[in-house]
Amino acid sequence: MHNYSILDLAPVPEGGTVSDALDNTVELARAADRLGYHRYWLAEHHNMSGIASAATAVVIGRVAGATDRIRVGAGGVMLPNHPPLVIAEQFGTLDAMYPGRIDLGLGRAPGTDQATAQALRRYFQSADRFPDDVAELLGYLGDAEPNAKVRAVPGEGSHVPVWILGSSLFGAQFAAHMGLPYAFASHFAPQMLGEALEVYRAQFRPSAWLARPYAMMAAGVFAADTAEEARYLRSSQLLAFARLRMGRPGKLPMPVEDVEAHVPAPILAQAEAALSCSACGAAADIERQIASLVETFQPDELMITSAMHDPAARIRSITIAAGVLAGMTEESHAAE
Repeated sequence: MHNYSILDLAPVPEGGTVSDALDNTVELARAADRLGYHRYWLAEHHNMSGIASAATAVVIGRVAGATDRIRVGAGGVMLPNHPPLVIAEQFGTLDAMYPGRIDLGLGRAPGTDQATAQALRRYFQSADRFPDDVAELLGYLGDAEPNAKVRAVPGEGSHVPVWILGSSLFGAQFAAHMGLPYAFASHFAPQMLGEALEVYRAQFRPSAWLARPYAMMAAGVFAADTAEEARYLRSSQLLAFARLRMGRPGKLPMPVEDVEAHVPAPILAQAEAALSCSACGAAADIERQIASLVETFQPDELMITSAMHDPAARIRSITIAAGVLAGMTEESHAAE
């Protein structure tokens, strides 16, 4: 494992506002910058009262402006919602403002429901155009074509790194075919992680963007000074996921001691399964659990995420995790 990074959904906490969530994101990013994390990614979701990063490029700009070193990007932009030219211009602008620090991860899902997709003026059918849209976007970000009738300004010649995101074999196959880095959404859909990484590595074709396969996996990490505290803090994410499954999405719930008393057993089992690619506990606990994940899947990079109601606890969590992950990456580099 070469690098470790953070995925932030900019959760809006119960009792808090979108402004609170965005302020919390900035403070978390500043901490991640100090702690040596490699990337800080934000994700596009729409019509969700508990997520504040719908205008993903705008939030990326604020985070990049508040940090000094860390790469900042989208994990991801849901390309079916947008014309490729607009995304090229947005991320070309970000790259012009923060040279060499911007990433662009692309997803094929709409990141929302059908009614909202229609409100975005892009439809579910546009997901079928994803490969063509990616190729078009790469063209806009590449070197200038002398006879091009349409150019991305800013964007042209920026070569902003483009990633393919996914939770199935389609993304793995497409990333391999295009010779692009690949990130698997194992933090909420771990079922096909092993197979997808195997397919990506086996089918990868070197390209102008990437000489050899580079795969990132995501995992939930909930670290605290004690295992009991970590489990308590993790209950917010379990409650949020369970409520989403029950058709009652909302802001990030406050943690509870007895999550079993708040969620029907079958729904809780579904939430635990979906969020099973995770580590939870004190430093020694998460070191053991993360080491097992890394040994099993051999990612080039691990991206951690956590939804904690208390922003100070979330900063404490990534601080503990950074100590563990720094040691792992040092060992990996020494073994090369």
